[in-house]
Amino acid sequence: MQYWLVKSEPFKYSWAQFIADKRTPWDGVRNYEARNHLRAMLKGDLALFYHSNEDKAIMGIAQIVKTAYPDSTAVEGDWSVVDLRPYKAFKTPVTLHHIKTDSTLKSMELLRRNRLSVVPVTSAEFNRICLRGEPI
Repeated sequence: MQYWLVKSEPFKYSWAQFIADKRTPWDGVRNYEARNHLRAMLKGDLALFYHSNEDKAIMGIAQIVKTAYPDSTAVEGDWSVVDLRPYKAFKTPVTLHHIKTDSTLKSMELLRRNRLSVVPVTSAEFNRICLRGEPI
């Protein structure tokens, strides 16, 4: 199993809306590196759902339920989308401040590649964040 982190601005698509929708295509990614990460996702992989800009916190865990296919929102170019479903909410969102101050998480791609909307996460990072977030 692989682990990932996907970012969304909560005013555009929030964790609460994701929960209500029960499933969503992760579309609109227009960066080649992030697109390649989408294409590397496998059914059953888990992704941390991160609110960027406003909350700056990981809200919960999503599961990949459909692997990469063409993004219908793209008017040109070779872009991909995967389908996600909510897996587990966090009792306590894991803030960016916590991630930055936790020595175990100092090498996270979220910090190093902060402009990417989809990044890989190591199993150790995933487990550490889950320990802090307390999935329910």
